[in-house]
Amino acid sequence: MDNRSIAIEVVYALADKQRLLRVSVPQGTTMREAVRLSGMQQYFPGADLSQAPLGIFGKAVPKPEERVLEEGERVEIYRPLIADPKEVRKQRAAKAKARDDGAESS
Repeated sequence: MDNRSIAIEVVYALADKQRLLRVSVPQGTTMREAVRLSGMQQYFPGADLSQAPLGIFGKAVPKPEERVLEEGERVEIYRPLIADPKEVRKQRAAKAKARDDGAESS
């Protein structure tokens, strides 16, 4: 790794709190290293950011510990899903069907 640095952004958000940090990291820094170097953990002490899924500009990156960053990129830290979106849609459809069936029989 050479001595030059690059400017990047690291972002994390909860429903009620968001943080975007602009940081300078050594050239050759991986996404996972950038999260650690950013100091984001101090703003979200309860979150396990060391294992969180990561992405760049809205696209998930499968191996963030290997992906080397480039100047100007934004590392996004993703939260785990609370509920499976497919399951939520299924439950919503079942409720609507039950409501429709109840309306037809009255």
